[in-house]
Amino acid sequence: MTATTAIGYEKNLPATDPEALTAREVEVPELGPHDLLVEVEAVSVNPVDVKLREGAPANGFKVLGFDAAGTVREVGSAVTLFAPGDEVYYAGSIDRPGTNQRLHVVDERITGRKPQVLSFADAAALPLTAITAWETLFERLALTEDSTG
Repeated sequence: MTATTAIGYEKNLPATDPEALTAREVEVPELGPHDLLVEVEAVSVNPVDVKLREGAPANGFKVLGFDAAGTVREVGSAVTLFAPGDEVYYAGSIDRPGTNQRLHVVDERITGRKPQVLSFADAAALPLTAITAWETLFERLALTEDSTG
């Protein structure tokens, strides 16, 4: 099995504590049928990362992070949307280890092609904030094309 470097926490320490976040080698999970193995080029930090770290104990080493952008290195047996070499961006899942690692496994169905006009850093800053804006405007406030400001 392959290992990768990840940033996470094991204890709920104050953010100012030098051991609040640590780097560690972790095993990369085997790919499921719809999974991509992404070489992560950039991640972003969101308020949810802070809330998770300050919340319930980690119960072992927990890798943080939701948003990432990178390059597909391997694909699962049923992947149809991407191929090795494709540049992607995504908001990961709370059910899997976070994106703050060099190699990350993500389901192709929650992944998008990185726009070529965006750097990896710019693309990594979009997913969770864009989802939040969409849900607020269109699902909670029920705005439509006819809505005006």
